Amino acid sequence: MSKVMWKPGTFVYPIPAVMVTSGDMEQSNIMTVAWTGILNTNPALVYISVRPERYSYNLIKENKEFVINLTNEKLAFATDWCGVRSGAKFDKFKEMKLTKEKANFVKCPLIKESPVAVECKVIEERDLGSHTMFVGEVLSIDADDKYIDENGAFDISKCDLIAYANGGYYTLDKKIGKFGYSVQKNKKN
Repeated sequence: MSKVMWKPGTFVYPIPAVMVTSGDMEQSNIMTVAWTGILNTNPALVYISVRPERYSYNLIKENKEFVINLTNEKLAFATDWCGVRSGAKFDKFKEMKLTKEKANFVKCPLIKESPVAVECKVIEERDLGSHTMFVGEVLSIDADDKYIDENGAFDISKCDLIAYANGGYYTLDKKIGKFGYSVQKNKKN
């Protein structure tokens, strides 16, 4: 098998498909973002990259905050719809029958139907060309209690999270290992 070379582009897949909320409880928007990820552990930093022509861009730029709402299989249709419709023309919460939920540290709403919401304060903006990267300090992680197990741990396997890859949405089907399993010593019985 040999590799075929393509021109440079964005091809680090799969990536999370998330719905980012911005604004406040009265004037808010939902924007689907796939250009997102983790930047740092301590302090906890994440990023989203947004095109300046997006309706949410100015809401984030002015308010200096956003919420990353993880999406699951039940939210797949809304995730796509919120990515192809403009918040300048539609109330996405209303159109997709999603519920605004008050956040703990930011003014923008959480999406109640999302299994996890990550509240962020913008600490840096970087113009990268087609997109501006907003670096967010994580202020709070709000997890739906139905995903907390009997030991008080978050059980991500119950969320049915989805990812985005090369124009498609995919379910994250099953766990095939855990961090360190490749070097884990066998337990004696």
